[in-house]
Amino acid sequence: MPERLIVFTRFPEPGRSKTRLIPALGPGGAADLHRHMARHTLNWAKRLEESRSVDVRVRFTGADQPVMADCFGSQFQYDPQGDGDLGQRLERALRESFQAGCGGVIAVGTDCPQLSESIARQAFEHLQDHDLVIGPATDGGYYLIGLGRHAESLFSDISWGTETVLTQTLTAALQAKLSIAVLPTLADVDRPEDLPVWEYANRVELKRSDSPAISVVIPTLDDEPLLEAALVSAGAESSIERIIVAAGDSAESLRLAIKHRCRFLSSPRGRGRQMNAGARAASSATLLFLHAD
Repeated sequence: MPERLIVFTRFPEPGRSKTRLIPALGPGGAADLHRHMARHTLNWAKRLEESRSVDVRVRFTGADQPVMADCFGSQFQYDPQGDGDLGQRLERALRESFQAGCGGVIAVGTDCPQLSESIARQAFEHLQDHDLVIGPATDGGYYLIGLGRHAESLFSDISWGTETVLTQTLTAALQAKLSIAVLPTLADVDRPEDLPVWEYANRVELKRSDSPAISVVIPTLDDEPLLEAALVSAGAESSIERIIVAAGDSAESLRLAIKHRCRFLSSPRGRGRQMNAGARAASSATLLFLHAD
């Protein structure tokens, strides 16, 4: 079944785009930054579309389709986001994609310059054997959400724009008994103190072949009292990718994964199954299997 990537953005209008950055950049500067970040996102989305045959759609506000196409290019299909809060707009976009026959759907914004083609590809791979994939943001929200099937409950009763968005969404996912995969934690650019994140991304073109030196796979089943010590012992350097693969009641393991900014996968029970799941998801060719107990 086809895959779809939905990019949520708005027309970069001065005074209405990236308003929390206006004190630092002014209305025009904030709108210009929004335009650059949206183009950055759409550039890697186009590469993904060409290499993986992913259907890319842009959901927009603040303009009409011809204006959006003139600003960002006519190679994409542009659809209005419609009315409602962010949850209602996200839910509608994903539901309509599943109704159109898509098998895996991912939604992203344009505020996370560290989000890349390789991370989006990783997210689609997770949807092969997980119901939900999510990319935590450092501000308590998320920069990416993907589903293998429709789950309306993930977008209801969420305090949008607060630091509890991620926690509330994951709680709803656990209550719905969805299998979950968590991507690396990345930073959004929303406030003046976030600007170095964009400046770094704009200054350094990261190589697509970059990968961690080693992937540490930690299978766990009811090992939460020991798991945190195992995570710390594995190290937190950027060259080390830590992947928790949890079976059973995984709520506490999921909390620790978010706290320590490592990846998380839910898995059926069985240490071999869990180790295989971690190996398949690993970004490095060098694997270390660390048992939390």
